Amino acid sequence: CDRMPMVVLGATGPVDAVKRRPWIDWIHTARDQGALVRGYTKWDDQPSSPLAAREAVLRAGWIANTAPRGPTYINLDAGMQEAPLSEPVPPIDAARYMPDVASAPAPDAVAKAAALLRNAKHPVIFAGRVSRDVEAWNRRIALAERLNARAPFKGPAKTIFFTTGAEAAENAIKIARAATGRSAVIAFTGGFHGRTMMTMALTGKVLPYKRSFGPMPGEVWHVPFPIPHYGTSVADSLKALQFLFKADVEPGRVAAIIIEPVQGEGGFHTAPTELLEALRRICDENGILLIADEVQSGFARTGKLFAMEHSGVEPDLVAIAKSLAGGFPLSGVIGRAAIMDAAEPGGLGGTYSGSPVACAAALAVLDVIEEEKLLARADAMGTRLRAALAEFSRRNDLAPIGHIRGPGAMIAFDLVKNRGSDEPDGDAAKRVTSRALGNGLILLSCGIYGETIRILVPLTASDAILDEGLAMLEGALSNAS
Repeated sequence: CDRMPMVVLGATGPVDAVKRRPWIDWIHTARDQGALVRGYTKWDDQPSSPLAAREAVLRAGWIANTAPRGPTYINLDAGMQEAPLSEPVPPIDAARYMPDVASAPAPDAVAKAAALLRNAKHPVIFAGRVSRDVEAWNRRIALAERLNARAPFKGPAKTIFFTTGAEAAENAIKIARAATGRSAVIAFTGGFHGRTMMTMALTGKVLPYKRSFGPMPGEVWHVPFPIPHYGTSVADSLKALQFLFKADVEPGRVAAIIIEPVQGEGGFHTAPTELLEALRRICDENGILLIADEVQSGFARTGKLFAMEHSGVEPDLVAIAKSLAGGFPLSGVIGRAAIMDAAEPGGLGGTYSGSPVACAAALAVLDVIEEEKLLARADAMGTRLRAALAEFSRRNDLAPIGHIRGPGAMIAFDLVKNRGSDEPDGDAAKRVTSRALGNGLILLSCGIYGETIRILVPLTASDAILDEGLAMLEGALSNAS
């Protein structure tokens, strides 16, 4: 701890959600030696030694200058929604997840954790099983069973795990194609599904995701997403879908329609229940599968475990990631059992799919969501945010904002040219995020025109931290007016 004191910042789900990770003892040691630890942070990779763990903490995102005078930040982005939990989460009993590591003294625990990550045969992970890729892992099975039980549709469910959100979306398409024997896919403008070639094709936003990356895979079609203040209604979207069926691709060639129940990069626009109900009906009438991309909206963020639950519409397949494991690299697809069985054995998977450490993290996240009542907390936090933003929107001394929206704690608002208008102001949004960062507040913009500021506060953040962040946001809006 020769670089103490340091300040570890922000929305820090991975460690908070998984305090049973043994190398967290290093952070506790740092705290004991005088470090100011306001939160924890995420790792972009898995440390393989105590030194690597220490260096990972020092270099990871949202770390302030190590000098005592260094700045600190409040993160209202929750690590792109991968980190839903933060400092107030109480310590979780490590014995629930890694018993022999948890029982060791602190230095031994770190060494055991490093060995666990290096050695694929460590019994803590594999519980006596031998093969890394062939044998089922206990934690993977336990997590799949819990997700199957919470699937947002009736009937038997199955879950398969991957590593990234793009993998989840792409494999949902593969499953749909295998199950239907069809190839075409319909997505929505403004949607974001990933950066692989297939998920870039699915994504309905050119910059920065498609430009200069060459031709996209074929048989992917887009329908306008309904945004009333930009002149697109649900009726317009459905009319465009019917026109697509007549002009470009017949329904009998469509394997799936994929939609985010709350768009992420597109601007946090919620898919209207009327639209989802119509899509469900169209899918049922034409043998098409409905895929819900819940990578950003899932796991308590909207006040439900899955955002689709707000509408009552049941998807056939659900892509999950981000908050699933609180920042650990884990994603998956939950689907109706008969559909999930359509792919040939070995047709789905990946070298690092369903990492047992990540599965342990996901089990812990589900525990915290339940034990800390984070569904209700998301609703309460969203109410507080919307009230504050509504007050900001009425003030003439702040930059004009409008269209405050979002379920639960998945909140956004637009910067507009004039108060009360619908004309987006992406330049003002850039000024707000830049000035907020200068004041110690981390925000991200999104939206078709870059006009939207999204707020994804860690669900365990205190009201005091939330209010402090809102005060900083108020200052940024004042500076940008």
